[in-house]
Amino acid sequence: MNKKMFFARLCAAGMLLTCGSVRAQNNADNLDWVELATPPAPTFSADAAMLLEMPPYVTLQVGIDPHTIQVGSDGVVRYVVVMRNVTGTINAAYEGIRCFTRDVKTYARWTSQGTWNILSNPTWRTLNDNMPSRHAMAFAMQGACDGTAANAVSDIKKVLKLSQRNSKSGFQTQLSR
Repeated sequence: MNKKMFFARLCAAGMLLTCGSVRAQNNADNLDWVELATPPAPTFSADAAMLLEMPPYVTLQVGIDPHTIQVGSDGVVRYVVVMRNVTGTINAAYEGIRCFTRDVKTYARWTSQGTWNILSNPTWRTLNDNMPSRHAMAFAMQGACDGTAANAVSDIKKVLKLSQRNSKSGFQTQLSR
């Protein structure tokens, strides 16, 4: 084996080992995985929220404020989801999605007094859980996740903007009814 071939194989093996170790850090079987300390719930704007495509049986308008999207080094996509019902009442939640395990966690809920109610002991739930709304699954599938990996914030925003252009009207228009 010549030197070039030897070094090429050595580099390839090194890259595989490096990729494997990065993957192991965000692996469901990795008992060392630790969620980062949750940043405080961000301010949000219902007018800035970008509409998610929801199943036809969902009567709420559901959107994500793109200015609140964060992706931590722990692989968790954190964001504020904004919901408005037919009477105009706005609800919001500060949530995180762990794409690798397909789990969601609600950290805080927006109150009618205009403040965040921080949940004392938020827990991870599967995205397939029988929740009253499937918005977290919709967001995961519509840009937050690329399979089991979190997309970059810039990529998530691009996908949300593209879906706004492809829909007949945006979140703000739909909420103004």
